[in-house]
Amino acid sequence: MISSQDGENTAQKPANRAPGAKASDAGDGLIVVDKPGGKTSADVVNLLKKLPGVHKAGHAGTLDPFATGVLICPVNRATRLSRFFLHGNKKYSAVLRLGIETDTMDRTGEITAEHPVHGITPEALGRAAENFTGKISQVPPAYSALKHNGTPLYKYAREGNPVHKPARTVEITSIRITGVDLPEVGLEVACSGGTYIRKLAADIGTALGCGAHLSKLVRTESCDFSLEETVSLTDLQAAQTPEDVGRFVVPMADALPGMPSHTAGAELAEKISFGRPISEADIENTQNHGKTGSGSFIKVTDTGNRLLAVIEKDENRSGYSYCCVFQSK
Repeated sequence: MISSQDGENTAQKPANRAPGAKASDAGDGLIVVDKPGGKTSADVVNLLKKLPGVHKAGHAGTLDPFATGVLICPVNRATRLSRFFLHGNKKYSAVLRLGIETDTMDRTGEITAEHPVHGITPEALGRAAENFTGKISQVPPAYSALKHNGTPLYKYAREGNPVHKPARTVEITSIRITGVDLPEVGLEVACSGGTYIRKLAADIGTALGCGAHLSKLVRTESCDFSLEETVSLTDLQAAQTPEDVGRFVVPMADALPGMPSHTAGAELAEKISFGRPISEADIENTQNHGKTGSGSFIKVTDTGNRLLAVIEKDENRSGYSYCCVFQSK
């Protein structure tokens, strides 16, 4: 049996309470959860909504029920930031079970085929994995949360009427084989958002000629947040007050660590508060904490590290357009 990271976190560090948070709420930001196995992403969101001081909650990127690991959950006003996480890069620790195919492409499904795995060498595994690195075309699994006419695909599949979506391009930055103990193979995968590791497992099995399914999956990183930065559901459920919950909330200004940032002076902050147009000069004259490449999003904070807005370069004029604005409480 191959041992891989199981998502258990013993070094959780509560975040500072979000700036500007009122006593009646837990603040606006992210709760980065270590999702346990057996819980759906929706289960986690429903639990968060019951916590003291959490009025709104969502998640940014579904994690399969049997999988564990990093689940980014925006709460309160930060739910408006969800769109910026959906396509962020991810990292996974996975275990493939060669020789057995299932209808769901993971261990929860019904077995559809079995094949011998004798003769599969580490070299053959390496070549198969290498063929799936870079930008590839991937067909979403019929059993997935992707929607068709507003209904998740897995519901059609469970009713015996699977819907097959067209292939789409995803990028797999790297695949590293971490262990081989046939019929199991351990992998570490770095990839773009929207990549299905279950589909990758099945495709590698097909390439090897023996079939495969995903038997274990841990999301170790999502949008620059790692497993070491997560909080367990046990710790969250022990919170008795909004302040207790607020200790686990990553403030909105720190919630997008990979996004270029500008600190606004008084003049720009006032412009944003009234929704006035932002010129290139406004941003050029503001302290720049990152690269502002063409078409990129930029988060604008005030001198107290409060998120004022997320803006984007407007290619139709010499300025920026607003994506979302946050008024001070």
